[in-house]
Amino acid sequence: MYNPFSLEGKTILVTGASSGIGKATALACAEMGASVILTARNHERLQQTKSRLANPELNHGIIMADLTNQDELDNLVKEVPLLDGVVLCSGRIGSFLPIKFDKRDKINLVFETNFFAPFELMRSLFKSKKLKEGSSVVTIASIGGIKSFSTGNGDYGAAKAALNSIMKFSAKEFAPKVRVNCICPGMIQTPMVEGCGYSAEQIASDIEQYPLKRYGKPEEVAYGAVYLLSNASAWVTGTELYIDGGVTI
Repeated sequence: MYNPFSLEGKTILVTGASSGIGKATALACAEMGASVILTARNHERLQQTKSRLANPELNHGIIMADLTNQDELDNLVKEVPLLDGVVLCSGRIGSFLPIKFDKRDKINLVFETNFFAPFELMRSLFKSKKLKEGSSVVTIASIGGIKSFSTGNGDYGAAKAALNSIMKFSAKEFAPKVRVNCICPGMIQTPMVEGCGYSAEQIASDIEQYPLKRYGKPEEVAYGAVYLLSNASAWVTGTELYIDGGVTI
């Protein structure tokens, strides 16, 4: 049966695939028929993700890499086969400090993980001709720093806003061979969010701001990534897809 969202015959690299949105994206891509290459820093958790991937006959793979380490990033680019798609999910939460109390080393760490590492990987894959003609790159940014500006989240929001901006420049420069788009999620129920240190009362209050009255699920972001990787979005590039429960309206 015809399915424009199928990823059959495609090879997809997913970063940050050991947990959260990255893990959910890897699982969804495999369910849709893609051969998936997983990368992150934690080998045990990557193996757990791989063990759950559908269609194991497609020889899904693991390439360990800390994307903030240039040598490991370069090795990842060298080791991956030709790709039909990339989903850049790796990242970390910010330092949760008001701007006047923030420090350069904390800002650098947040930018290194949330902006420089995914940008360098995307740039290197394109330069090394590892992205096939017609391939799709999906960056995972955030509503933070783009549509939402919460106190104490400035360095994270600024890094994600920079990632969203470079997505547009890349979409223009990589066209027509490669499409580049961005997903901007609201709060997603992941281990990273659960470890932010918010009280139950703070979380309940924040959820009330969402028209759909809940946080998102990792798989709900993953489904957006599947769309942007698939041929269903063949005429979509340089765009932001907000998956945020309506909070930015």
